[in-house]
Amino acid sequence: MEKFSIALILFTVFWGFIGIGLPFLIPKGPHRRLIQTMLILTSACCWLFWLCFYLHQWKPLFGPQLTSANAGVLRILWGTDF
Repeated sequence: MEKFSIALILFTVFWGFIGIGLPFLIPKGPHRRLIQTMLILTSACCWLFWLCFYLHQWKPLFGPQLTSANAGVLRILWGTDF
C-alpha cells in the first residue's frame, strides 16, 4: 500500500504543479488565458489517464488463474459439459 501512496502523491504533486502552479507563471499576452486553460486541461487529463492506467495494473480486471488441480476438481463437480 505504501508504494501506491508514494506514487499517487508524487504524480499528483507533479501534475498539480503543472496544472495549478505553472499557469501563474505565464507572461502577459493576448493568448494568456488560452495557454492557462490548455495547461490546466492537459494536466487534468494526463493525471486522470495516469491514474486509470496505474489502477488497472494495481487491480486487474481479469479473473484468477486456475491451476490444473483446481480445474480438475471443478470438472468433477460441475460435469464436463459446461
